[in-house]
Amino acid sequence: MTFAIFLSLFLAGQPRLEYRADGVARIIVNDKPMLMIGGELGNSSASSPEDVKRTFSYLQSMGLNTVLVPVSWELIEPQEGIFDMSLLDVILTEARHNELKVVLLWFGAWKNSMSCYAPEWFKRDVKRFPRAHTKEGKPVEEASSLSRNVLEADKRAFCRVMEHLRTYDSKEQTVIMVQVENEVGMIDVPRDYSADATLMYQSAVPRQLTEYLKQHQESLHPYLKEKLRPNARADANWAQLFGDDIYAEEIFQSWTYAKYVEEIAAAGREIYNLPMFVNVAL
Repeated sequence: MTFAIFLSLFLAGQPRLEYRADGVARIIVNDKPMLMIGGELGNSSASSPEDVKRTFSYLQSMGLNTVLVPVSWELIEPQEGIFDMSLLDVILTEARHNELKVVLLWFGAWKNSMSCYAPEWFKRDVKRFPRAHTKEGKPVEEASSLSRNVLEADKRAFCRVMEHLRTYDSKEQTVIMVQVENEVGMIDVPRDYSADATLMYQSAVPRQLTEYLKQHQESLHPYLKEKLRPNARADANWAQLFGDDIYAEEIFQSWTYAKYVEEIAAAGREIYNLPMFVNVAL
């Protein structure tokens, strides 16, 4: 068997979304459609082996077959460059023991908008891993979505998790989906007002976005259609294209989060191509 044939067979057997002609999706696990009857753990309910064992057996007794389990960057990489997958291994073992599938929730740079589940070494080094800022120039608790250092550190840890799953779970398929970050969004302010963010906000809206808006005018959400300025120049900045208000600032900030999460998800799927999704704070 050639490597190409082996790889195609391996990929075909992975958990995946299968779409019908009408766009409705279903999840395929172990090459069979699965109805997920799921429960969700609390933010720190899987932070110790004892918690995992106790909670998983309880969920199984309730008749559930799937559990959404948070995995925090802080516990995966307690020291920079040193990774500890022992708790993830407990999650896999206990899920299999209790006949549960897992949707893994990555608490990376953000959790409920805050950066509280990031490692201590990350949180202390605000020069290397900057925070977003208020209009008054005050740093807030959220890590900057524009910082390359933040993204690369987050992505490196996430990719190590995906490598571990590929090595130790691709046969069993215990983990069937992954949520990348949790409730991304700014709290109290509509966008990051740091110097870098303000410069980007006052610059031309990226062509990738303007071309998409142009090509999908008919299917855009009514809110976004309403915000678009039809006579804006091709090189319009965010305020000129969407209006000079906090809603344009929110659209800008949403774009920075979307680009960030998309890069991390794409890197993870290059390693182990599980279905991935993200949720956002309103």
